[in-house]
Amino acid sequence: MDLSYKVKQVGENVTFVYMKFKKDWEQWFLLSSDRHWDNPHSNRKLQISHLEEAKEKGAGIIDNGDLFCVMQGKYDPRSDKRDVRPEHMEGNYLDRVVDTAVDFFSPYSHNFIQIGEGNHESAVEKRRETNLTDRLVSGLNDKTGSKVQNGKYSGWVKFLFEHDAGGHGKSINLFRHHGYGGGGPVTKGVISTNRIATYMPDADIVVQGHIHEDWALTSQRVRLSDKGVVSLSEQLFICLPTYKEEYGTGSRGFHIEKGRPPKPIGARWLRFYYKNGEIKFETIRAK
Repeated sequence: MDLSYKVKQVGENVTFVYMKFKKDWEQWFLLSSDRHWDNPHSNRKLQISHLEEAKEKGAGIIDNGDLFCVMQGKYDPRSDKRDVRPEHMEGNYLDRVVDTAVDFFSPYSHNFIQIGEGNHESAVEKRRETNLTDRLVSGLNDKTGSKVQNGKYSGWVKFLFEHDAGGHGKSINLFRHHGYGGGGPVTKGVISTNRIATYMPDADIVVQGHIHEDWALTSQRVRLSDKGVVSLSEQLFICLPTYKEEYGTGSRGFHIEKGRPPKPIGARWLRFYYKNGEIKFETIRAK
């Protein structure tokens, strides 16, 4: 399906997405995070299912970092050769991971708007002085002519809506951050929404990953306009799950030694639609 939106990068980590709407209009975006794509425990079958669905829907894809796992290289204290896929078991380990990722994601490159950086990519850059996200993005763009952007560790996506008959609609701001901290076994990171809300007043949607949890929370804001009009608006917080299933049977491994529970697998859809004269949005679990 042809893409019905246009993308423009206006800053190092600020991107505008332009859309036209009309009656019965909708536009989908796939929000993913923590694919850990090169890890043997990463669910590639489910990833392909979601990527193919994104192509069918004409959906944009915003990836929130840790697309790579890359913990099995030289000098990495987390290295365990049992967690290396056979095609990456070579001396140029990092090169092989990037090259095979370019091959894997190329059929979907025109749907990708951004691929962000996560702590796994930043750890490799610190230890090995190479930015794997830059290399993946460049590889995809060179191979397919796409215009995928490196979304960095955090950044903004501003969705701008214009009626098909002319005239401007409203804009909706999405702020994404790869994430931080452990999430907490009880709160599952939800408590962070109160902290973020205090310093992100312009974000209508806040997206995070990293802790491998899945939830969505809507918070109401009270706003006062320049003309003294009081209004209410929603702020949607989204925590993205992972594609890496680390628990297994619970018999052994780093995840088990740390006493960590099974984590939800998948991603989330962000759907914009026009109803009752307004642009609305919702998030739906991608299973």
